[in-house]
Amino acid sequence: MGIELASASRVAAVKERTPVIATLCSHSSLQIFHGARHEGLGTLGIAVGKPPRFYEAFPLARPDRFLSLPKLAELGRHAATLQREGAVIVPTGSFVEYLGPTAFNALEVPVFGNRKVLGWESDREKEREWLEQAQVPMPKKFANLDAVDGPVIIKYYGAKGGKGFFLAKNPEELADFRPTGPYVIQEYVVGTRYYVHFFYSPLSEDGYRVRHGSIELLGMDRRDEANIDELYKLGAQEGLRRAGIRPTFVVTGNVPVVLRESLLPQVFDVAARIVDTSVDLFGGMVGPFCVEGIVTEELQFKVFEISTRIVAGTNLFPSGSSYSDLVAPQLSTGRRIALELKRARAEDRLGEVLS
Repeated sequence: MGIELASASRVAAVKERTPVIATLCSHSSLQIFHGARHEGLGTLGIAVGKPPRFYEAFPLARPDRFLSLPKLAELGRHAATLQREGAVIVPTGSFVEYLGPTAFNALEVPVFGNRKVLGWESDREKEREWLEQAQVPMPKKFANLDAVDGPVIIKYYGAKGGKGFFLAKNPEELADFRPTGPYVIQEYVVGTRYYVHFFYSPLSEDGYRVRHGSIELLGMDRRDEANIDELYKLGAQEGLRRAGIRPTFVVTGNVPVVLRESLLPQVFDVAARIVDTSVDLFGGMVGPFCVEGIVTEELQFKVFEISTRIVAGTNLFPSGSSYSDLVAPQLSTGRRIALELKRARAEDRLGEVLS
């Protein structure tokens, strides 16, 4: 048996009736609802204002019903009703970012996964502490702006889809940086970016074993980022600024990729170290997570960030990817969440996957 995350009272309604998968109408909701429906679970879309019309175009991914709120902060008022109905909330990047980690953690509704992980992900310093303890390769960190001696990228705390990230190819360019919140300064590593989608199951008894569970690789992507392409991130900065254009890293889409197969052992080892360390720090991760890194010319995978929930890059694979097809047919991350929840319920182990 694994670590119990949720009390018996919190999961009682989920145990007694068919679970209802609930998430915010944003980010990766289409595949979450599609995967839940594929496995015969109920679905609930949480909308701010009127339910988005685009769901009408996707009948296989339209939630069974909507909960419309004037503002997301009022979600807590509906917690008792949602709990009675057997709702299970699936956290996404936009869900946590818009509601805030503190308010999200305070929700009295079962959450798929260990909600304690959100505090480690949303704080860049704690995230680095976690990765350092896991002993995974990472870009160098600078304590302050005065310590910078080469190309750097500056990132704000939380999941903001790249918004506000600042790139400087030398210390002189930092004079243009105007911070708007807590941030971290990282070495800018030249290489190829890969966003690797994993799923950790504490229930699985076979596969790539870590502690009492197993890791599955479900997909991989790269990200399209607004108004700046990979080739120009360092070289075209000066000319763009003279033209009054400030390069940004706002994610506008995702592109599927496949990693060189000889690098897979390295990537799995990194993911296993991260999961293993998470158990010691806060009781472990459950479900989807994304290891975000760069492969250098020397073929070393350096981790610059970890997302501890479903990421939007998984939207590329509603019917499976080049990797998930080798685990099970038509296996999206959304469907994988539903399968884990169903298994936990059938084996009376909901406390291991809900918090």
